[in-house]
Amino acid sequence: MKNLFSLLLLILCCATPLLAATLEVGPGKPYANPAQASQDAQPGDTILIFPATYTGTFFIENLAGNADQWVTFRGVDKNSVVFQGGTEALHFIDVAYIRIERITITGQSGNGINIDDGGSFDTPAHHIVLYDIAFHDMGAQGNNDMLKLSGLDQFEISHCTFLNGAEGGSGIDMVGCHWGNIHHCSFEQMGSNSIQAKGGTQYLRIANNWFVDGGQRSLNLGGSTGLQFFRPQDATFEAADIQVYANILLRSWAPVAYVGSVRVDVANNTILYPENWIIRILQETVDPTRFSPCGQNWFRNNIIYYSNSLSTDVNIGPNTAPETFIFSNNLWYNADAPGNSQPNLPVAETAALIGQDPLFLDLNSIDVHLGNNSPALAAGTWIDGLGTDLDGFLFNNPPTLGAYELNPASSVEPHLELIEVKIYPNPAKQWIKIEVPQAQMGFLYKITDMSGRLCSQGHAKGSTIYLDISEYQPGPYKIQLLAGNKSAASIFIKTK
Repeated sequence: MKNLFSLLLLILCCATPLLAATLEVGPGKPYANPAQASQDAQPGDTILIFPATYTGTFFIENLAGNADQWVTFRGVDKNSVVFQGGTEALHFIDVAYIRIERITITGQSGNGINIDDGGSFDTPAHHIVLYDIAFHDMGAQGNNDMLKLSGLDQFEISHCTFLNGAEGGSGIDMVGCHWGNIHHCSFEQMGSNSIQAKGGTQYLRIANNWFVDGGQRSLNLGGSTGLQFFRPQDATFEAADIQVYANILLRSWAPVAYVGSVRVDVANNTILYPENWIIRILQETVDPTRFSPCGQNWFRNNIIYYSNSLSTDVNIGPNTAPETFIFSNNLWYNADAPGNSQPNLPVAETAALIGQDPLFLDLNSIDVHLGNNSPALAAGTWIDGLGTDLDGFLFNNPPTLGAYELNPASSVEPHLELIEVKIYPNPAKQWIKIEVPQAQMGFLYKITDMSGRLCSQGHAKGSTIYLDISEYQPGPYKIQLLAGNKSAASIFIKTK
């Protein structure tokens, strides 16, 4: 899966125009709730939500910013801006270029936040950012999701917490969603799933997250969807082209489930104490004339630390293609019986480490950094687009197994917070604008394709530069920037 999905490190930033307004919401403010404020919101505006308890559902429909001017919903203080109870907290329908941040969602009887395309499959909701949102304690126990996404394209979910989900629901449930990045989130005490991606969902990156007691299937990579809900309607899979990198998964009935999915790469994760199976391979939507059998997936560079409580290592259902999976470079360790660590896999694994203690620093406190003598050091296979470990360090080549690189380079991978970068539009067809507000004296840039081939490089004399990309082939491209002693790396997408 040649580094295609690194593009999901999307830069979903926005420029705020000088005339942007702040619409204040709360007791004694001009607007009683966010839905009222959204009626007057214009591109670039911020809907600032003051401390109070809000009970919805608040419907926000057809609200759109643009590539340069997003509309932001922001809580003044996450802990005191609380959307409590009601059927749903917020329901966004056919929206675009929206950022939602620093609020708490709790106690809903339906879903927490719902974002969808209003049933208009040809016009998905798109360009949505959810940042620093606390979801906890659903007020229902059925198929109720903390964050429900249907028909959403080009989105990012980061630094959010999901705690105490509904018994039959998910932390994040996606139906027919595309080009998404879920990172630096935590999921604890989930019900059915922590994350579910189904109904034609494609091009996701799930990286650098924590999953603790993540449910029946912490990661349900696929699922079972009514045919009328697929997006696109002719999709031949439940889920495809997903990267699951550098996560920690502690306890779950099955940490990883491939369900009607293809081209899913589960790599460099640390999996601790799975309760019944390590992996499930299932096909719940069966129609050989349309749907590909679950197959052509990867499981590699992972550390699996387990006990004798397992039923089987891998649960394989009918109508699947387990013979097309690739297993490689995983470390399998049965803590109860190290000599009985050989997994029963559907295909032969290459370069596996069997029965070798990974030497976690302190398993009692779930510090699963590795000791210096760990056999996991440099035992992985290189993966284009693997990115960073859970601490933010680049993986070496070859990488250490699991979610943490053992001896990372002395420098941390440039993060966006080290130097602010804005790239828009993204995706783009002909031109991109790169803006580095802190680089008033200019910056150096280099653009490569995902194979590392140099496409362009140069020097911007100020903080902004426009680049013609009309001759680039469609696909993802990496930009590296240097301004003084600060740097950043990012991805943009060239469309047809």
